[in-house]
Amino acid sequence: QVQLVESGGGLVQAGGSLRLSCAASGRTFSSYAMGWFRQAPGKEREFLAAISRTGGRTVYADLVKGRFTINRDNAKNTLYLQMNTLKPEDTAVYYCAADPQLGLYIIPNEYHYWGQGTQVTVSS
Repeated sequence: QVQLVESGGGLVQAGGSLRLSCAASGRTFSSYAMGWFRQAPGKEREFLAAISRTGGRTVYADLVKGRFTINRDNAKNTLYLQMNTLKPEDTAVYYCAADPQLGLYIIPNEYHYWGQGTQVTVSS
């Protein structure tokens, strides 16, 4: 199994940027496909982006395409989400997730491992 810890969240003005990190420990990081999700109060957990084990393939939700970028550094056992042009509707708890898969999963139930989340608040 793998343990995941998100960091980098906080309070930011609309139009600003944040870079989230997800530090992994335990099993070999490169054995896991990774994803980013978010959940706002009263809403379902929402898929944002996924990346393959080597980082060669990525998938983005239409809502964040062009603003958010997912990448990973397997040598550092770390997953990243660069978020630009943030909007108040981006306010949510952001989670990273991992699964020993061959494909790219976009459904939360398809991931076996989750971090505890980091709060992102975008003010107007």
